[in-house]
Amino acid sequence: MTARLTSASSAPVRQSSVRAHNLALVLSTVAESADPPSRAAVAAVTGLTRATVSALVDDLIAGGLLTELDPPPRTGAGRPAAGLALASTGPAGLGLEINVDYLAVCVVDLTGVVRQRLVEHADQRPAVAADALTALGRLAARARHAAEADGLVVAGAALAVPGLVSAGSVLDAPNLGWQNVDALALLRGVPELADLPIVVDNEANLAALGELRVAGGEQTFLYVSGEIGIGAGLVIDGQLYRGARGWSGEIGHVTVHPGGRACRCGSNGCLEQYAGQEALGAGEPQAAAALGIALAAVVNLLDVPVIVLGGAYATYFDRLRDGIEAELRRRVLTARLAPVTLRAARLGTNAAVRGAADAVVRGVRDDPAAWLRRVG
Repeated sequence: MTARLTSASSAPVRQSSVRAHNLALVLSTVAESADPPSRAAVAAVTGLTRATVSALVDDLIAGGLLTELDPPPRTGAGRPAAGLALASTGPAGLGLEINVDYLAVCVVDLTGVVRQRLVEHADQRPAVAADALTALGRLAARARHAAEADGLVVAGAALAVPGLVSAGSVLDAPNLGWQNVDALALLRGVPELADLPIVVDNEANLAALGELRVAGGEQTFLYVSGEIGIGAGLVIDGQLYRGARGWSGEIGHVTVHPGGRACRCGSNGCLEQYAGQEALGAGEPQAAAALGIALAAVVNLLDVPVIVLGGAYATYFDRLRDGIEAELRRRVLTARLAPVTLRAARLGTNAAVRGAADAVVRGVRDDPAAWLRRVG
């Protein structure tokens, strides 16, 4: 008897999987529509039956994900259909950020609007990791309480950290002086956050994802975050590239001056010693050139068409632009064929904490069935 092999593609599809797919399809159709679509319009776009769409919409409304708008005034024969829109009350994302000289939190609702934002400016380097994260947790609790008083339900939290992250642990954040810090466990130890799903990620990665949401159609770009340290997030065809171990983007430790200044990472001549926030504040004359040299190398290697400068670089963009573009013209092999677009981040200095909150919201929008199970 010949054994029959069953591939994943030929395996039967569970009814629950079909429903989960269709819920996400309906929700994304509403989210991506230029104008609030009716139930009939959603059925026409998705190919689902009107009855199926109506049942799914009812579930999404009950779960706080969609709202049905009042129909417009009648202008002729027939009854105008009510439109659908993402709910501005219901699930929201809690973004957390710890950086060298500040703590930040924000709450973003399902429509992408920032509903709460709190920042505490203080040097985090003297603080041990547990104390810094406890302080961040208290700040986050304040934002959560305010959001919930405004009718929102915080669905989860994401923490942005300037360092190498793996499975919730910060393996190395040289500018904070952290090594092998279990940030996830420390945040879960904050009573006001203990019930939330929490993820930890590199701040430049989350900033890049936040910028992707407001990028106006740009699907491939390099996001560079200028703080005390310098990180980068690479987005290719709308997807974040993380590298084999999830540690890509450490552009701040690209060598721009071999044998140059000592860096906190243990090497010499790293980009952040010449173009980090401290160097910019001190009026470093080589900042734009050093940054341009590093960025040109990235473009030559990866053929990135757009470079987005965020963090402090968004603030200093006008001061840095000419010097960076001069190096790109000089050093990028294809500069005359296809000049690189250089722009400031649309989210400015808020990109990382906003991107962290957006990551939570995106999870709800991508898998509304999971959210409905939580609240059902």
